[in-house]
Amino acid sequence: MIAIGGAIGTGLFLGAGARLHSSGPALAVVYAVAGVFGFIVVRAMGELVMYRPTSGSFVSYSREFLGEKAAYFAGWMYFLNWATSGIADVTAVAKYTQFFWPGLAQWIPALIALAVILVVNMVSVKLFGELEFWFAAIKVLALVAFMIIGIAVLLLRHQVGGVSTGPGLIFSSGGIFPAGVLPALLILQGVVFAYAGIEMIGVTAGETSNPRKVIPKAVNSVVWRIVVFYIGSVVLLVMLLPWTSYRSGESPFVTVLSKLGVPGAGGITDLIVLTAALSSVNSGLYSTGRILRSMSLAGSAPKFTARMSRSGVPYGGVLLTAVIYALGVVLNLVMPSEAFEIALEFSAVGIIGMWSMIVICNLALQRKAKRGLVQRPSYRLPGAPYTNYATLAFLVIVLGLSYLNGETGRILIYGLPGIAALLVGGWYLVRRRVARIAQEREQAGTLMDGV
Repeated sequence: MIAIGGAIGTGLFLGAGARLHSSGPALAVVYAVAGVFGFIVVRAMGELVMYRPTSGSFVSYSREFLGEKAAYFAGWMYFLNWATSGIADVTAVAKYTQFFWPGLAQWIPALIALAVILVVNMVSVKLFGELEFWFAAIKVLALVAFMIIGIAVLLLRHQVGGVSTGPGLIFSSGGIFPAGVLPALLILQGVVFAYAGIEMIGVTAGETSNPRKVIPKAVNSVVWRIVVFYIGSVVLLVMLLPWTSYRSGESPFVTVLSKLGVPGAGGITDLIVLTAALSSVNSGLYSTGRILRSMSLAGSAPKFTARMSRSGVPYGGVLLTAVIYALGVVLNLVMPSEAFEIALEFSAVGIIGMWSMIVICNLALQRKAKRGLVQRPSYRLPGAPYTNYATLAFLVIVLGLSYLNGETGRILIYGLPGIAALLVGGWYLVRRRVARIAQEREQAGTLMDGV
């Protein structure tokens, strides 16, 4: 259920409206293209997990195959992704709570949501898993219910808001690329953000009772999730209403259901978006806590992030992430209207860096196996190494397109040197400790696992 819920979040429930408004039916094509590369990433992760399950995830693999500098980079890119996407999701919680309490200041529900999810993560892994199961179930059931309603409307030829429905609506509204190819390319970054979370399968491997049996099933399920939930829902949306009917700031599902006259459609969908955002915050605290512990044990993160509670929760790392999320609450207090977009843009850097490291680690595993140093598992990335190279090229293109993606995109590009400077500076602060721990580990003949 974590695997299913990981790829369904605010990127689909909330972000699809703005992307439909700017690119039309081309969104389905972009979801398909990005989905192919997203599957390659998660399949590469799956092969690494089958080679050696670990809760240190790709940080542990980066250390084994590429060295301590790579592990340092991978870990902090992962942290950057979840820290900034968590700020975006805390902001989404705040915005959608205002549907029910319009006069409430945006920072208050953001703070309450963070406090509740923090308590859940601090108690036990079991409680996290239970909550995430129900979050995922709500999201999946909501999407399935919408798709059933949409298909029924199409089959019955029922009008939506006075508009005749069906495939003909796509071509009568300008075709698949009504706004041109460039607007479709410019939404790639947002689509990649929507897929962020699918790699969490690897992080959960260390706390799964039988990872070598469970992980392949979870990885392979990514294909039908992308086809059904993303591509399927977008195709339905553009056959139910002209793409110009959708707009930024409103869930496309709300738009359709409201025009169908479904009572309480806005409130129900906003509640589901709230669930999706809370799920992402929950996952962020869980995964970064494990990654930071792995990094701390290797010397590349603060010592306190390695601390574990009696119930097996790496509370030091969880608390550090919670502090960053709290800065998001402050951002909602100071810049409520820009908070979501700012966090979203910087999250993309972490996602691209993180996915790149997974693919590179998989490539390193292949090369070591060719030299006879390790044995590749039977569960492998199809088309390797060419799929590895193609994915890396795709991620570079997505990052480059950020410059053309308005003012926030250019802020991101201009901010890259600053991020690089922080990473380099941080490495020089921790490198001696990292080298000492690595030497001790080598003498003991052990792998840094994060467990």
